[in-house]
Formats: sequence, structure tokens, C-alpha cells
Amino acid sequence: MLDILRKRRSVRIYKDKAIEPELIELLKEAAVRSPTSRNFRPWRFIFVTDRAKLEALSRAKTRGSSFLQGAGLGVVVCAGENESDVWIEDCSIASIILQLTGQSLRLGSCWIQIRKRIHSDSQTSEDYIKDVLGLPANMRVESIIAFGYPDEEKQPIPKDQLEYNKILSVE
Repeated sequence: MLDILRKRRSVRIYKDKAIEPELIELLKEAAVRSPTSRNFRPWRFIFVTDRAKLEALSRAKTRGSSFLQGAGLGVVVCAGENESDVWIEDCSIASIILQLTGQSLRLGSCWIQIRKRIHSDSQTSEDYIKDVLGLPANMRVESIIAFGYPDEEKQPIPKDQLEYNKILSVE
């Protein structure tokens, strides 16, 4: 697992290559195996491979989502807001589980934060995505994870550049 964490980097440039259905099925399994508080499982996962939908979703934010149009897969991570008081945490955990699973499958990925982001002067990113996908009002969108075969190489962050000063010890 530590090797996967070392290699995982945000990838925003993807090869024009479809992701095999069997890899998508593994990502689906990983998503629904994600830890969840009190086993409430409020999350929902919308797997999008349609080019037109990916292109529409790539416009969800004013900045930081355009690379989704080049991805082979976008996974919208959302939840029934009234199903759990910690739906945000559960969706966040599921998002990183998806990314780590993608890394283990040699797929590149990048998190796109949606909750509390802006699409335009008159619409939030969340509401824009609800419109694009026809989601009900009570569904909350936390993130989109873009996946694809990397067309850029990023080296792991060297260990001496990690911020160990953020770890506090209490004795």
C-alpha cells in the first residue's frame, strides 16, 4: 500500500484510450467497499464514460475541471444528504479509495472538488452537475474523480520533501 501512496500523483493528461470494462468493474467494487460511518452507506457513484457527458461535466467549475474532458472515465461521488450526518466524510473516504484503487490498476486520476465550488455567477458546481445528470434535489455532490491512462509522467514526491513537521507527538 505504501508503494501505491508513493506513486499516486494527480494526473490531468490522459491517453485517448478507453478503460477496459473489467477495470471499471474493479473500481465499482472498490467504491462500494469503502468505509462508511455506522455502515449507513449514503454515497452514490455515477460512472460516466460518455464523451459528451464528460465534456459537459468538465465545465462544472470555472477552473480545475477542464481536464475531465480528456479522461476515459469520470466518477461522480455524491450522497443522500439526509441519510447520514457525515456524508461528506464518507464520500471523501470513498473518493480516495477510488483513486488508490485506480493507481493499483495503473490508471491515473485526479480529484475534482465540487461541494462549495462555483460554476457561474448564478449557479453552484453542485447544481450544474445535478442539471447535467438529472439528479434529485436531495442528492449532494462531493467530488468527481477523473480516470484515464496517464499521458504525463510525474515522479513521486521525494521523502525529504514530505512535511513531517505536520506530525505532532504527545508524550
